[in-house]
Amino acid sequence: MSDHAAKHPYHLVDPSPWPAFGALSAFVAALGFVWFMHDEGSLIFLIGMAMVLFTMFAWWRDVIKEAEVDKAHTPIVQIGLRYGMALFIASEVMFFVAWFWAFFDASIFPGMDSPELIARREVLGGIWPPEGIKTLETWTFPFLNTVILLTSGATLTWAHHALMNGNRKSAVNGLIVTILLAICFTSVQAYEYHHASYAFDGGIYSSVFYMATGFHGAHVIIGTLFLIVCLLRMNKGHFTPDHHFGFEAAAWYWHFVDVVWLFLFICIYWWGNIPHV
Repeated sequence: MSDHAAKHPYHLVDPSPWPAFGALSAFVAALGFVWFMHDEGSLIFLIGMAMVLFTMFAWWRDVIKEAEVDKAHTPIVQIGLRYGMALFIASEVMFFVAWFWAFFDASIFPGMDSPELIARREVLGGIWPPEGIKTLETWTFPFLNTVILLTSGATLTWAHHALMNGNRKSAVNGLIVTILLAICFTSVQAYEYHHASYAFDGGIYSSVFYMATGFHGAHVIIGTLFLIVCLLRMNKGHFTPDHHFGFEAAAWYWHFVDVVWLFLFICIYWWGNIPHV
């Protein structure tokens, strides 16, 4: 690797098992989740999630070694990392577009767009939200979570600016507050799910609600782990004002999560709670 660095500023990545193992882990977790949703037990799902977490730990360890030990993240390599993170977030945007599409497809013309839903018209009642669905109050826990998540975005920006100004103590404090707010958000979401009046299999409303907000919640948990790794690295002095893309990538991801939640709150928790035919 040192020979490569001496000849050019690019990073030739060493062979790694983590892309293949990560794909296998995601497959096991997804398969286990499907079985779990069909009351077939959760062991496979837990094994898959353990594999995913192990992949995250090992892959992060290798990337940190590349940056801190091998010094492989040259300015040109960092440009490539930025492009990669931007494209990843763009793919995540399209992922959530699918769930918003499903929500609006069902809610704008309830019971009118497919033979399956037409057959269930009496259940939907031709209105949205469907008859019998008691929606969550917009201005209670959903609004509280909106305030929590937007505040976490502000504290993360505080941490980022403190880091760029060389104030590591303030950056650490801002990051700790952001992580605590992220944990609060997830806790409120779990409480909300526990007290919701409809289950996942309760119809089209509950399906799109839990899929959209549930996948967002999964991204919040992943983002929280990302921020915790950044906190550990910051305490070890890995980040400097001019060399901290790992932290910057976490900030991009977290702000993406913030924006998605704003759309969820406006579309599902607010507009989606207004009865319409």
